[in-house]
Amino acid sequence: MITPISNAESLQIGSVDFVSPDEIKITLDLDAPNDVALNTGVPRPFPRINSYVLIAGEGGFLVSQIEWITIERSQFPKRRGMQDFGVLDLPYPLRKMSVIPLGVLKESIKDNDTAYSFARGIETFPTVGDPVLLPTQSQLKAIIESGDNRRVNIGISPLAGNAVVSVDPDRIFGRHLAVLGNTGSGKSCSVAGLLRWSIEAAKKHQDSPNTRFIVLDPNGEYTNSFKGLANVRVYGAEPDESQGIKQLVVPMWLWNTAEWVAFTQASGKAQKPTLVQALRCVRDGQFEVNLSDSVMVRRYLRTLITISLLEKNAGSPWGHFPQNKNFYLKLQSWRKGLEPSDTYDEKGKNALGNLNKHIDDLLNARSGQYPQYDFSKSEIDQLIDLLRNAHQAFGGMETDVLPIDADIPRPFNGEDFLRSIEANAEMMGTTDYIETMLMRVKTLISDAKLKPVICPGNGITLDGWLDEYICPSNNNDGSITIIDLSLLPAEITHIITSVMARVTLEVLQRYRRQEKGETLPTILVMEEAHTFIKKYNSDTENENATAMCTKVFEKIAREGRKYGLGLVLSSQRPSELSPTVISQCNSFLLHRLSNDKDQELVGKLVPDNLRGLLRELPSLPSRNAILLGWASELPVMVRMNYLEEKYRPKSDDPEYWNVWTNSDRAVNWNTVASRWQDYAEANSNSDDEEDENNG
Repeated sequence: MITPISNAESLQIGSVDFVSPDEIKITLDLDAPNDVALNTGVPRPFPRINSYVLIAGEGGFLVSQIEWITIERSQFPKRRGMQDFGVLDLPYPLRKMSVIPLGVLKESIKDNDTAYSFARGIETFPTVGDPVLLPTQSQLKAIIESGDNRRVNIGISPLAGNAVVSVDPDRIFGRHLAVLGNTGSGKSCSVAGLLRWSIEAAKKHQDSPNTRFIVLDPNGEYTNSFKGLANVRVYGAEPDESQGIKQLVVPMWLWNTAEWVAFTQASGKAQKPTLVQALRCVRDGQFEVNLSDSVMVRRYLRTLITISLLEKNAGSPWGHFPQNKNFYLKLQSWRKGLEPSDTYDEKGKNALGNLNKHIDDLLNARSGQYPQYDFSKSEIDQLIDLLRNAHQAFGGMETDVLPIDADIPRPFNGEDFLRSIEANAEMMGTTDYIETMLMRVKTLISDAKLKPVICPGNGITLDGWLDEYICPSNNNDGSITIIDLSLLPAEITHIITSVMARVTLEVLQRYRRQEKGETLPTILVMEEAHTFIKKYNSDTENENATAMCTKVFEKIAREGRKYGLGLVLSSQRPSELSPTVISQCNSFLLHRLSNDKDQELVGKLVPDNLRGLLRELPSLPSRNAILLGWASELPVMVRMNYLEEKYRPKSDDPEYWNVWTNSDRAVNWNTVASRWQDYAEANSNSDDEEDENNG
């Protein structure tokens, strides 16, 4: 058996001559390899920047990474063996290199076999004169393949004798992963490959793996990337049966208050309170048709109680002008909706009569030429008591008065929502301030292209939607959901993205609570993350859709891990990403990055002393990347596995020369324009009518 100690003479390349906590300098022997090392079991290039060397010590081998190599002029040559006395020594070039310590490689012997294990961290530093060795192939393999549960093979390491690089899914997905790189660097292929190779690895252990991936695809690149894998579902704004794209449905009743405020750009003083109250009412079914008069007035009274309590807590009835006058005008509006009806029972009529008398007294006391609009607290308390009595007289309960959560995902349609906004604006005295907000909502629900997405009809339920988009209840063969956002209008793309991400987090939160701590591991993939998770100005009063979308992902980045939700972010401009989100990513797969700001940001985020390795980012060839962080015991250069062309995302560079010289590609703008202008459906309808007339 040959041990590293007995073989040290052939493997030694130099000795330590300088030691510091973050840098070790080495003087190379005269007979150290100049280009290729032939004594390591497999021929390997040496010296090579960012490759690995070993420094022998008492606790094992110190694994170090080469940072730079230089030539130093020495007055006297370093000789080995017999000295040639009497010969004049001239200045002689010596090779030196600097290395960065990474960890310790420990040796163990079991069953007459030598095994190695690598661990990050350094207990003791070497001393001057310690021998420096080239690692053997088995030692390199132990360095690169260290760690447990390396189940998913993603590529090989060209700097470590093409050792196989595998990752632990729990590490790479459980602590959030950022895949960063310029266009054309292989970034999208790496994302598609990671998902595909993970599922294929799981299939080796179980025929029907219970995987869950949700891909938010703004450019429609991943439509064909997962063909051949079971239970792959693709949704888009415009369905296409030939490509297996189904109709995307994200109903408006799934949107929460923040998303509605961002879309409508509602102001905080008048529009936002009206919008919130309108959402509460419409989610509670107050604007449903075919309700009895008693039920309608009961719900109306409940709304009035809620508004009265809000006004009282704000001090508006006795506040400065025009607050007190605005409350007076609201009372006038409320009184119009409290007229008695013959359909009410005697108890309801009496309670409503007492309420109306009190309101009339309040209004009459503030009539005349120079009225004083201030109300006393006793008058408001009496008003609220009478509202409560009337509400109970019509069958209401005390608990009904508690306002419903405006964000609870109960179905409603667009027409009911519009009526709710108008009615609540009338009751709250904000009718003159909601025109722009109301117009935005009307435009949204009347858009023919958006209607199938946000107004799908009455057949969609919450559990059905979750089963379709998040995870099938009978999921027995994995699940990949691709949301193609490419044909959505720009003004709603961020809203749909936010809704998908937020609902995914919230449903996993509720699942964990229901299952008493058990999670449902899910991976959310966000392509072009710099577009949807951008830096924003927190000082602005009105939050736009981009800032709102970013806040959703910030919450996922901070809290998602506890609920089994992992993030995979893909971006070509990491410097534009939210600092909160990028700082929560514990693993990085870095492809070629040319921009100096992006390189600077990556350098700040990485905790390891990796100056030399990160300097290769601008020159990395396609498919090559640097894996570092929680997913890898040490930073490693990876040549990603080859992904078949048919599975690659549609992000190839345009073939200008081929089209210029070898293509007779025809252009039919009529079809494109008709679909764009939404004339196709109209034309088909007119054709049908013509056929009926002819028939």
